[in-house]
Amino acid sequence: MPLFHASLIYTSEHPDPLEGHVLETDDKGKILNILPLERVEDRKTQIQFIEGILVPGFVNAHCHLELSHMKNMIPTGTGLVEFIKNIVRRRKEVDRQGILEAIAAGEQEMIAGGIVAVGDISNVEDTFYQKSRGLLRYHSFVEAFDLLQDEKAEAEMARAYEVWSKLHCPPGHKKSLVPHAPYSVSSSLFELLRTHPHEGESISIHHQETHAENHFFLEKSGALIDFYQTLGVSLEAFEATRAPSSLQVIQNMSAGRRTLLVHNTISTPRDIRSVEEWNEEVYWVTCPNANLYIENQLPRYLHFIEHGAKMCVGTDSLASNWQLSILEELKTIQHYQSYLTFDRLIRWATLNGALALGFEKDLGSFSPGKTPGVVQIHPFDLSRRQLMPGSRANRLI
Repeated sequence: MPLFHASLIYTSEHPDPLEGHVLETDDKGKILNILPLERVEDRKTQIQFIEGILVPGFVNAHCHLELSHMKNMIPTGTGLVEFIKNIVRRRKEVDRQGILEAIAAGEQEMIAGGIVAVGDISNVEDTFYQKSRGLLRYHSFVEAFDLLQDEKAEAEMARAYEVWSKLHCPPGHKKSLVPHAPYSVSSSLFELLRTHPHEGESISIHHQETHAENHFFLEKSGALIDFYQTLGVSLEAFEATRAPSSLQVIQNMSAGRRTLLVHNTISTPRDIRSVEEWNEEVYWVTCPNANLYIENQLPRYLHFIEHGAKMCVGTDSLASNWQLSILEELKTIQHYQSYLTFDRLIRWATLNGALALGFEKDLGSFSPGKTPGVVQIHPFDLSRRQLMPGSRANRLI
């Protein structure tokens, strides 16, 4: 049976890393035990001494793998509304073969970087063949959006359901029908999604990624007004709610269901508190490199910690990021908000993501019986217990 030793082993279960221990797995990567080094002296020749640290496989809680062909197409710093316009305008510039090749390459990049599971947005069928191969574990979120047009809710629901029905998940995979964002889903469509039998065990929604989202609901002003005008969509019937967009989530989504709120770049302590009081099963997904790529802004993570929020980490897409690497996301968080310890960040990137996607029975931590993947991070600053600029992830199992 494989035995791995590293200076520190982060289990994602224990609050502190283990020193002087050996991780024991079977040949398929199932965790059998974590033992003090002296307990395996009789098997010392079998131990693989690994430089750096060991962590469970990463969980990418939010990705748009289907946009992998758009890498380097959209300039940075445009703001979310201009970014969305570019997505709509340019996503068909690459032929289908190029799209499929980019998807396969994006998945391979994630595998090589130690990612074992992905919460993936699927608005079209382009990723379905790659997912059918079972190389990574996916919870696919098929989004519906009718651009606040109640009269189109049923037609949009039918379109999203058709996409959902064509995804044939390998064993262990999951799929859900979900709303896109508070500013793009009418109350009628929210109702259809909330009562649909295929809503899914976990649901997801983009949330408070830009100040324009709050301006839209608070005052019926800002860049989203121009966006709708560009699309020729009338907002005559839309009335400002005089409340931030988090109220749309609370009023229109199901309390008690595992809910991933994605981005949360501008979420305030009041927003976080209100959402946490509404639903204890909320997971707040941060995609720091995408937030910098699009809005030049990061969430204030201290606000979430102060409210006991359950945090996860995602990469977003190659249209809005330079790579699909959870390790690079953690480096960015550590660089800009260095009060966050690696002990905390690794739980966000592993166990919390597994819990959010419903994969916690198998993934997320070095617990006996799980097959979470084993990832080496090297080099690593052992004295300060921090990532280094040159830290790299290497998946061992």
